[in-house]
Amino acid sequence: MHNRRITTALAFAAVLAAPLSLLADDTHTKGDKPLHISHGEEVKLADYLVPGKTTVFDFYSEYCPPCRAIAPALEKLHEKRADIAVVKVDINRPDIKGIDWHSPVATEFGLESIPHFKVYGPDGKLKAEGDPAYEMVTGWLE
Repeated sequence: MHNRRITTALAFAAVLAAPLSLLADDTHTKGDKPLHISHGEEVKLADYLVPGKTTVFDFYSEYCPPCRAIAPALEKLHEKRADIAVVKVDINRPDIKGIDWHSPVATEFGLESIPHFKVYGPDGKLKAEGDPAYEMVTGWLE
């Protein structure tokens, strides 16, 4: 009986610790392909920062031609640059066709145009957003 309680307690602790270990594990957000998050819901970007790496958040919609055009280059940037992680933030809720400007995440960040980038440094501090971030990212793509 005592061993079963210990085993149950350890299993419960492992379940609780798993999300934290995923955040600490670089492969959670720096796998082979960029991580896709949000799907229209509000999001806490700090949960997806990759410690020690520059993290680029790409707010996009599959209904946005410029977003689709730049997506392959962002994937290559993520793959080729070990110091950069790209996290794609889908602003569309699953049931909305067209760019979902009224989604919780679009409203949360006051998005008026996409693609919209937020670039955080390896220290987790915001380095650039909007047009300056776009220029920074496209500079890395050249």
